[in-house]
Amino acid sequence: MNDAKTLPAALRDWAEREIGGVTETRDASHPRQDSRVWELVRTDGCRFYLKVSPTARTYERETFALRHAAPALGAGRAPQLRASSAEHLALLTTAVPGRPAKELPLTAAEEYEAHRQGGLLPARLHAAGELTGRRRVEAEGALCAAAHGVDGCLEEAGDRLTAAEHALVRDLAGQLRRVGPLPLGFIHGDAWPRNLLWSGRAAWIDFERSRFAPVVQEFVALACGVWADEPRLRAACLGGYGRELTPEERHVLKCLAGLDAVSALTWGETHDDPHVAARGRRTLHRLTTGVFA
Repeated sequence: MNDAKTLPAALRDWAEREIGGVTETRDASHPRQDSRVWELVRTDGCRFYLKVSPTARTYERETFALRHAAPALGAGRAPQLRASSAEHLALLTTAVPGRPAKELPLTAAEEYEAHRQGGLLPARLHAAGELTGRRRVEAEGALCAAAHGVDGCLEEAGDRLTAAEHALVRDLAGQLRRVGPLPLGFIHGDAWPRNLLWSGRAAWIDFERSRFAPVVQEFVALACGVWADEPRLRAACLGGYGRELTPEERHVLKCLAGLDAVSALTWGETHDDPHVAARGRRTLHRLTTGVFA
């Protein structure tokens, strides 16, 4: 856990102008340096979250998502935006019922249902938003953009990867440039179990990486994480989603997993996070041994 971050007075004043008097604040940041989130309790006991986005781009993405896409998930399935401040890169949202599914002592049946509903909600999200003009261009170019960054990622990884692993990831990135048309939509973009809340109903939070993209990009985090340990949760999620991935999407998922593995391994070792580094190493092993699915 990070050292507690104190809510700046200017942000508290802004929040109180928007929602009324605040009696309690609590640091609710993720354990990383650029995460700045506080839980606010109003005088009537209602809870809100104040988040300072790490960049202008993530602020714009999350603001757009909460205004124009997340409402499609339904009441209580995503935060509601109460106010935003471009000056502070700050968003003020309602609290969503539940806790991260991965932190709860769920039965196997409850966990399955949480992930089934967790797949149902992206199906709604992917159909939200108008995919025209600049948004369609962004979505259609997303895979080439991902592949374009492979040289920098591999250079940063250096000798953390073997020569064979370097060649494999470079080849997978090259294949992304040759992919044909894929289903496009508005994705959450950060579908880790920590962002899936469960209270008997599923909800998604943290939309700072949301964007228009091939919808298969939604499932990279899951495929490189919980699905590797729990194939039944893959079945639950895609059952809720309403369809299996196409052969083309499965191929793209494998290619994207290679890029994610390098990023995770490098970031995890650079930031002394053995869990993230281990995820990257495990994904590379699955790719090189041909068991990634």
